[in-house]
Amino acid sequence: MPNELPPITLEEMRARIPAQLRITQPDYVVFVPEVNPASISDTGNEHFLAFDGPDGSLMAVWTQSSVENYSADLPADQHIAFAVSRDEGVTWTPPRIIAGPKKPGDGHMASWAFPLVSRTGRIYVLYSQHIGRHDTFFHHTGWLHGITSDDHGKTWSAPQQVPLQRSIHDHPDPTMPPNILCWQKPLRLGPDGRYFAGITRWTSFAVRKSPLSDWRSADARVNFIRFDNVDENPEPKHLTLTWSAADAEALAVPFPGHPELSACQEPSVVKLPDGGLFCVVRTASGSPYWSQSRDGGASWTAMRPLLRRDGGESLLHPLSPCPMYDVGGESAGSGRYALFIHNHDGHYRGYGPADTSFHRRPIHLVRGRFRAGADQPVWFDEPELWMDHDGVPLGKPGTPGRLDLALYSSCTVRQGVAVLWYPERKFFLLGKKIPA
Repeated sequence: MPNELPPITLEEMRARIPAQLRITQPDYVVFVPEVNPASISDTGNEHFLAFDGPDGSLMAVWTQSSVENYSADLPADQHIAFAVSRDEGVTWTPPRIIAGPKKPGDGHMASWAFPLVSRTGRIYVLYSQHIGRHDTFFHHTGWLHGITSDDHGKTWSAPQQVPLQRSIHDHPDPTMPPNILCWQKPLRLGPDGRYFAGITRWTSFAVRKSPLSDWRSADARVNFIRFDNVDENPEPKHLTLTWSAADAEALAVPFPGHPELSACQEPSVVKLPDGGLFCVVRTASGSPYWSQSRDGGASWTAMRPLLRRDGGESLLHPLSPCPMYDVGGESAGSGRYALFIHNHDGHYRGYGPADTSFHRRPIHLVRGRFRAGADQPVWFDEPELWMDHDGVPLGKPGTPGRLDLALYSSCTVRQGVAVLWYPERKFFLLGKKIPA
């Protein structure tokens, strides 16, 4: 199978938009790139997190660029975009850049933002700030910075650095930023409702160099953060964070054939009706893995392959996002869940597990339900084909574009309606209702 695509011309890209916009049958259209070389770089859109605004609106932040800046050879123009909907997602304000450069040369890029909203309405947006140096991966190395808004997103503060605990997996040089990413919205959990989030932490190549040339084999593990004082409205530099599953206790899944390496990434955390927490991660093993915590996230069980039910077959999925959401509400513990997978182990239409630009499709919805007393506390139905496209790439003119349906997505439940908000081929930003 071919593993390269020809570059897309400007005229081809503009002509593709009308036919491709609704091919995944979205219920909401949040953003369509202008594809205007003279305007702000907008043909790359990912890490799309929609959330409840403090004024009752629906808000969203995402990482926008001309193209994902995963290499120092690409234009470093990733920035944080922000938009608001006041009619439940039907229409959205034009995106505003709230951190990072509008175009290459305007400063170091800003990426992977996630929101926190205090009980009095202060909005925090935390993100990875590049400094011009990188360690394991160009687009994952950065200090955690934060900005705030006290007027529902109309104006934003100057950025401040949020203090982070160093890890045994970080570069020995303390001036080198860590390689971390928070890919889902933190959830309010526990009796005090403090925010809690799962973190992917890639190990510095100065600590553990992979013997393989495959980028997928870079050592990666999962930590967790509890944000302790958000509701006191501190400045970002005064946020206090408590870490769990850190250092030697980080969650890990052996890389196939190389047990000294871990491929454990992008944790999704949901609350269980019994008060426990359930976490699903992506791996290189052809299946998601899971762990649970019975003490509010302080400690976690060893990771195991995700099965349809106790004693059942493994759910199949390559090294690609596999988000899981509580369809009763972000931190509801309703016992009803939606998991999104590709329903194959990376072998897809002649491609193999390393062909991530081609095998990250289609998307299957897998409904999950809490099972009290079960070994694996969430059991799943048969995967349902939920979305795909017709194999037409989208992206920045002059590049091959993207074919993958990588779900760097989020979910909201408002007025009883669950919606998946997703970047389609990292180009369109769309929303689709999750059936009850």
